[in-house]
Amino acid sequence: MEERTTSRKSEQPEVLRKKIRTLIVFRVAFITLFFGSSFFFWGLDAFPHYRPVLYLIATLYLFSIVYYLLLEKIRNLVLFAYTQLVFDVLFEILLVYVTGGIDSWFSFTIILSVLAASIVLNKRAGFIIATLSSILYGALINLQLYEVLPATSEGLMEAKDYLYKIFIHTIFFYLTAYLSGYLSSRLEKTVRKLEETDLDLRTLEIFNREVLESLPSGLFTMDLSGRILLFNRSAESITGMKKEYVVGQKVESVMTFPKFPLPEGRSEEVITVGGVQKIIGLGVSALKDIDGHSKGFIVIFQDLTKLKKLEAEMKQKEKWAAIGELSSSIAHEIRNPLASLKGSIEMLKEGTMPDNYKERLMEIALKEMERLNRIITDFLTYSRPAPPNLQKIDLHLLLDETLDLLENVHQGSDDLSIKRDYSGRLDVNADPQKLRQVFWNLCINAVEALPGKGQLAVSARNSGNSVEIFFKDSGTGIDEKNIEKIFYPFFTTKEQGTGLGLAIAYRIVEEHEGRINVVSNPGIGTTFEVILPKKDEKA
Repeated sequence: MEERTTSRKSEQPEVLRKKIRTLIVFRVAFITLFFGSSFFFWGLDAFPHYRPVLYLIATLYLFSIVYYLLLEKIRNLVLFAYTQLVFDVLFEILLVYVTGGIDSWFSFTIILSVLAASIVLNKRAGFIIATLSSILYGALINLQLYEVLPATSEGLMEAKDYLYKIFIHTIFFYLTAYLSGYLSSRLEKTVRKLEETDLDLRTLEIFNREVLESLPSGLFTMDLSGRILLFNRSAESITGMKKEYVVGQKVESVMTFPKFPLPEGRSEEVITVGGVQKIIGLGVSALKDIDGHSKGFIVIFQDLTKLKKLEAEMKQKEKWAAIGELSSSIAHEIRNPLASLKGSIEMLKEGTMPDNYKERLMEIALKEMERLNRIITDFLTYSRPAPPNLQKIDLHLLLDETLDLLENVHQGSDDLSIKRDYSGRLDVNADPQKLRQVFWNLCINAVEALPGKGQLAVSARNSGNSVEIFFKDSGTGIDEKNIEKIFYPFFTTKEQGTGLGLAIAYRIVEEHEGRINVVSNPGIGTTFEVILPKKDEKA
């Protein structure tokens, strides 16, 4: 606000100087047009005493020239304006006197000075000039009334006629001062508000331009025909093109991206700048006016080259870290059965133990070899997955087969209760062998989580564009700290587990473009949810 006030004060002298200059020009134009036209149409006879009128006109021209020459040198412009207005009133009173005094119809020129005072200065100046005009005009009429100055009226006029002239002119002078002052003040307020609005708009425009130019992202806008309207500094830096070259041009004629017409949304483009390829990530959105009508497009883009390089390096490091961790897990899982095999074979080599003990050692060796074979087989299944052979199957039938097999394995045991919460058919397109392995692994995981007696509830349902299968057990649950690790290869909390069952299930569900969710409450149980998208059957 202080800056705005200072700016307004600094503009005031120049504004007043401009108004005074306009007043001088208007005075000269009025004298030339009015008196010139009067002399042209009626000749010198229009003025009974034309010589004083000519002298008066010449004096006004001279004063106007002097005013104009002094204008740039005068410092007190308000006093200078008052001086001109006072002299104008004096000249107008003289004009009225030499053209008949009370009978002169040139008294209207005094009103022009009152108007000029209100417009050039302010309402107060209008009333001051109106007061001066009233005093001088009243003095002139009174001097004629008391015959101090000669009256030119041919008819007889009474004192009340003179008083009426003074009264009516005074009323007109003040009425003119009031109306012109009121309009002038309103106009001045309007102009001031417009100036403030213009200043606000210019400030806002500068601020917006500074914000746009300071954005770290490249930004440019286009109209509906694809002509570039705005191009910020970051856009110049990323593309290597100058604003002066691209603004006003069609986007396809100066840039290799984006392709016009523009599809809204995010995308990535590869451009070449100075022989160097850059990966550009850009977002396109519609540019709309206040009514929501589309006016063009806004394109915001960033140079993702360094970021993409950093992401590639991070992925490579994560890959090697995963390989190292996986290798360590494989070595650990293989080392345990190998140690048992080595110990058994070394004891058999000595040949000093009884035959029944030898048989026991042979059983241990065979069991550990089977365990090694299972670990290798599971690892190959996980690391080298074959693409799924999709075909139309009844999901409920596949679940029945898996649960029937589970019941046969635990036949004669009262510790396991299996609940099936599904009926009818539920046709899906999937690889039956792979899904069977997923269901079996989840069922075995649930059964092994049961502390003794427990229940496994299996349900399935159709959910819009996907199917959902739930495996809910009443086991011990999973610790919160292990929830995120259960699908990692070789992660297990079981003594005899390989840690590949859930990892394989997760990989197979991923191959079917589905996902597995798990919810577990320690001491209450765990629920695994398998979500598979519906697909068209592939040939």
